[in-house]
This record gives sequence, structure tokens and C-alpha cells, in this order.
Amino acid sequence: MGAYEAALQRLYQAPVANFLAERTRLADELRAQGDKAGAAELAKRAKPVMSVWVVNQLYWQARPAFDAMLDAGARLRQGDRGAAKEYHAALADLRRRAGVLLKDAGHAASEATLRRAATTLAAIGASGGFEPDPAGALAADRDPPGFEAVATAPQPTTEEPEPPLTRRAKRRPPTPESDSARTAAERERARLRAAEAMERQQRETERARRKAERSRLQEALRAATSEARTRERTLALLEKQLGDAAKAVGDARKTVKDLERQLAQLDHAP
Repeated sequence: MGAYEAALQRLYQAPVANFLAERTRLADELRAQGDKAGAAELAKRAKPVMSVWVVNQLYWQARPAFDAMLDAGARLRQGDRGAAKEYHAALADLRRRAGVLLKDAGHAASEATLRRAATTLAAIGASGGFEPDPAGALAADRDPPGFEAVATAPQPTTEEPEPPLTRRAKRRPPTPESDSARTAAERERARLRAAEAMERQQRETERARRKAERSRLQEALRAATSEARTRERTLALLEKQLGDAAKAVGDARKTVKDLERQLAQLDHAP
């Protein structure tokens, strides 16, 4: 494994809150090792949204469960209809684990985030992996080709294959079941889009709140800094006045002693 690939793996295992700082640190390491191209490429990696981050964490922290989902998906694509139940059970297990990972990391395990993560997991299971992203370094959410596409994968047959043109000419007529599956898939996609829009709105609201809070804190910092400088100048002036007063007191005491000495000399004169 090259230095860039190792850095990429470390980056996508980092807590999402530390992603940007870790990206900078790892890019600096690559640059110090002479891999300027790798450093530039790593610096381009965007911070993942929460649903993408938790899918990557499932790959790194729950590999047996993740591999079980990939294995069931592979058998389903090869025509093993008996793997469908195992495949969906593996997806449900990963979704449950995603909720635990989010809560353990201090994040909200919202229904929208979990649903989006489950959809991305289904896309990975349907395609057989993370490609074109490196494994465990998913950059963005994905949509599967359709659950029905996996569930209706062709079964092996012993019949003599038809000529290519004949196979292409055949079209299976739509059935109520396929129409129902498409309708359900469309409803699910509509729900996902609505959930994503709500999540985006929440992120925008949170960004606006943070921007306003940042502006308030910056203004308070400027005012506090100005007040501190004013107090420092006042303190310096008072310290100078205190020094002058102390010197005046010392001079006055010296004068008192001189006068007392002169008076004593007069009293003892013959």
C-alpha cells in the first residue's frame, strides 16, 4: 500500500468533526515525504456528510457485517434468490449498527440520516463495492439501481441459449407486481428527497446560526480587546502616578528628618 492510500484510509476513519484538521495534517505529511501529487489529491477530498461518514465507519468498524452484506448481494446478483432474505437482514443489521455508531460518536441518529445511509449501503451491495471510490473512503451518497433490480437477478438455466438478436427482441410484459415495486421505489425516492431537503434546510439553518454566533462573538472579542487595552493604559498611568507619589513621600520624609536634625542642633547649642 502506498503512502497516499494509507493516508486516505486514516482520513476516512477519523471522526467527522476532525476531518478537515486531519486532512490538512495528512496532506502535510505526504508533502514532507515528497509526495506533492498525493498531498494535492488528498487536500481535494471533501468532508463527507453524516450519512456517508457512517457508511465508511461501518466498513472500518463492522467489517464482518459489511462483508456479509456484500457476500449476500453477490450471490443475489448471481441468481441465488435464497440470498434475498439474508441480504435484507444484513442491510437491516448495518442500519442498526449505523445508529449505534452515530450515537457513540455524539451525533443524532436521525431517521433521515439512517434512511440515506441504508440507501447508500444498498447501492454498494447492488454494485458489489465502493468503486470508483476506494473501499471505506466513500465521498458521496449513492442511489441503488433499484431494489427490484437485485431481487430479480437472472437465475442460471440449462436451456440452450437463444441467439443474441432473439434475446434482445424479447421483452417481458409489465406485471402488477413490477408496477407495484416501481411505485413503492418511487415513493421511497420521493421520501428520501424530502428528507434530504429537510436535512439540507437544517444544515443551512445551523450554518446561519453559527455564522450569526460567530459574528456576535467576534464583536464581543473586539469590544473586550479594546476595553482590556484601555484598562492597561489606565493601569500604566496609575502605576506611574504611584511611583511619583512614592518618590514624593520619600522626599518629604527626608525633609522632615533634616528639619528635625537642625532643630535638635539648636536645642543643644550653648
